[in-house]
Amino acid sequence: MNLVTATDVVSAAAKIAPFIQQTPLLHLPGERLWIKAENRQPTRSFKVRGALNAVGRLAEQGAGHVIAQSSGNHAQAVAYAAGRLGLRVTVVLPDTAPSLKVDAARGLGAEVVVVPPALREVTCTALADHLGAAVVRSDDFDTIAGHAGIGAEIAAELPGVATILVPVCNGGLLAGVAVAAKAANPAITVIGVEPALAADGQASFRAGHRVTWPVEDTYRTVADGLRAPVLGALAWEHIRLHVDDMLTVTEDAIVAAMDLLSAKVGERAEPSGAVTTAAYLTHDLPPGPVAAVLSGGNI
Repeated sequence: MNLVTATDVVSAAAKIAPFIQQTPLLHLPGERLWIKAENRQPTRSFKVRGALNAVGRLAEQGAGHVIAQSSGNHAQAVAYAAGRLGLRVTVVLPDTAPSLKVDAARGLGAEVVVVPPALREVTCTALADHLGAAVVRSDDFDTIAGHAGIGAEIAAELPGVATILVPVCNGGLLAGVAVAAKAANPAITVIGVEPALAADGQASFRAGHRVTWPVEDTYRTVADGLRAPVLGALAWEHIRLHVDDMLTVTEDAIVAAMDLLSAKVGERAEPSGAVTTAAYLTHDLPPGPVAAVLSGGNI
């Protein structure tokens, strides 16, 4: 299986640079925590990084129509990227997706198909065949390489960083950040964070192989962007090589972290983006500076 390298990270960062923000690291007063504010990206989520790189590669290969399935943020990102590159775009969303994310995808030019959560993947695959569209997966090689720029930026902007906390859905973000962080400094501890109600990633990490949770279980969490029932196959291969640990947080801790981020650093975090701050507040972490990826603010 072909894995993302530091060279791929540099190449992706150069390709997407004209379209994204190099987001700031914001210090939480009185703490050893810095917040990587990816909610400031054009679609208010980190997802735009990977989508721009992946859709750009597909455009170079002659694709005229792309399709993605998503809980919401990946859909917006793919629609944004397709719009910038002149491609037609279709997205498949669950009927539980917040209306804010559905409306935003349509506003960015996407044709939106809404289905029950368990039918997202099969519907996307069937539509791709029917429409002749190229699928943009949230843990594709090019998507992971695009996301990895976050890890590279943290390592460059906070040279003494000891620990990086990363939200986990299907693992594409965690995989990319881990590759880039370990390339910059192998001593950096990279930790994935999930809601306790959707902890298939931690279960996989502990078992040493991918573990699938029922969709009805993962959809209990308020963190709608972290409800994937299993880690992506390619993401998992990076995670098992480069990630140091996986932690979980409670629903109450997520909400408390959202409130803290708003009050102390003035950032609007969706529940999925607040899990890393929740982990900092509720777990004992290695000594030294900690960076938490605030992955999105679509709330």
